[in-house]
Amino acid sequence: MVGFVPIWAQKSFGDWTSYGGGGYWINQGGGGDKNFWFFGGLLQRKITDKLSVAGEIFHQTADTAGGDDSTGFNFGAIYDFNEHDHLVVSAGSGLHNAATTNEFSWYAGFLLTGP
Repeated sequence: MVGFVPIWAQKSFGDWTSYGGGGYWINQGGGGDKNFWFFGGLLQRKITDKLSVAGEIFHQTADTAGGDDSTGFNFGAIYDFNEHDHLVVSAGSGLHNAATTNEFSWYAGFLLTGP
C-alpha cells in the first residue's frame, strides 16, 4: 500500500504566490521501504500574462531502511500557450546527501487543462 496524507497552504499577493506544506507518505511497497515525511515550500512570480517562474526547497526523511534523508531545490517555469495548454519545466539538485539522493534532476511536461 502506498499513499500520501498532505496538508498544504497557499497565499497569493499581487503577482506573487507562495505555497507549501508537507505530509506523511505511507510506503509499504515491500523490501526495505518505510514510511517517511515530506515538507516543501515554493515562491512563484508571474512575469507576464503567459509566463510564471518559481523556486522551491524541500526535505524528505529516508524512505528506505538505512536510506538517507534528503534536502533539495528546484527552479521552474510555466508557460501558458492558452487557457488549456501549458508547458511546465523544472530543474534542480540535492543540497543534503545529494550524492545518494539527487545530484541533478529535471522535468519537462505538457499540461492540458479543461472545463
